[in-house]
Amino acid sequence: MDYLKELGVVPSIAEPVVIFCDNNGAIAQAKEPRSHHHSKHILRRYHLLRDMVTRGDCRMDRVSSAENTADPLTKPMSQIAHTQHLDKMGLRSMVIGFRSSGRLLGR
Repeated sequence: MDYLKELGVVPSIAEPVVIFCDNNGAIAQAKEPRSHHHSKHILRRYHLLRDMVTRGDCRMDRVSSAENTADPLTKPMSQIAHTQHLDKMGLRSMVIGFRSSGRLLGR
């Protein structure tokens, strides 16, 4: 494991993992150990993230919805915004077509 740390493959255990979120309610739930009015239905055993934040294993940071790279995976958006977010994730479209004969076209 130390060898992997030296290579930089495994992030430092000393630093908390940063989780970016565009939902203020979710950030408040993770950061504040008290019970919230709208979350009484959530059982304590499901507060894993809150426990991890309290221990210092991870940290919740706010990100604007426009900058939230995970949005294409969770909601519909314009093609331009979708493409920009996919580029940030390093994903590209793979265009494959078929001829009328049924033969595969591609690059």
